[in-house]
Amino acid sequence: MPQSSQTILALNAKVEELEDLPQIGVAYGRDLKGGDVLPTHHHRRAQLVYASSGLMTVTTGAAAYVVPSQRAVWMPGGVAHRIDAHNDITMRTIYIDTARASGLPDEVRVLQVAPLLRELIIAAVEAGPVYAPDSPQARMMGVILDQVLSQPVAELALPMPSDPRLKRITDALVSDPSISRGLGDWASEVGASKRTLTRLFPAQTGMPFRSWRQQCRLLRSVELLAAGRSVTVVSGEVGYDNPSAFIAMFQRCLGTTPSRFLAGR
Repeated sequence: MPQSSQTILALNAKVEELEDLPQIGVAYGRDLKGGDVLPTHHHRRAQLVYASSGLMTVTTGAAAYVVPSQRAVWMPGGVAHRIDAHNDITMRTIYIDTARASGLPDEVRVLQVAPLLRELIIAAVEAGPVYAPDSPQARMMGVILDQVLSQPVAELALPMPSDPRLKRITDALVSDPSISRGLGDWASEVGASKRTLTRLFPAQTGMPFRSWRQQCRLLRSVELLAAGRSVTVVSGEVGYDNPSAFIAMFQRCLGTTPSRFLAGR
């Protein structure tokens, strides 16, 4: 999703050393400033990337994932991704050797984080990455792995198409979600019929065009709200005529109001 002033950070070479440790799960903390970017990279281990405060967008080749505070993104090993910090982030990561842990997800997803898992992640980072096999830290890591399996998925992903005609449409909407043009309006501009575009959208993104645009507006609204914009301003910026319609959409999609969502309730 769009970000104005950005600072591209160097990737931390220490992480490679952490991934070489024998422990099944290795905890590491790194704080980011608003506008910081960790450029596209990947890890051998899977990651549970948790923001105890702040908001980040994690982007892969297939989708963008908006991750507010008190949520986490599950990133399988080997998946190239980029992290954009929209404000100051307290980022806490568990690097997990999935070859030694069964049942963990094999696809990227945003997870809700229950209070127990939150405290376990924070405690694991504070305890450090090195611990003995039969230590309290090892048992704590086992509980973290169990907790990952039980966390509900938060619907905060925006799948991206690969077809160049669809990409022209989705790139424009990501830059400006308030655009209200329908597929018939886009057809002549991108060189495809409305019927073709209507067929391609669910085939490439898993959702029809209107649903995709709504999801794009939803995720952009989360970013804007986290940046301190009011509900009235945000509703207009993402294409809603009045705040009531925007709040109704937000609550229908996420089951809570904008203010309660960002508070992590």
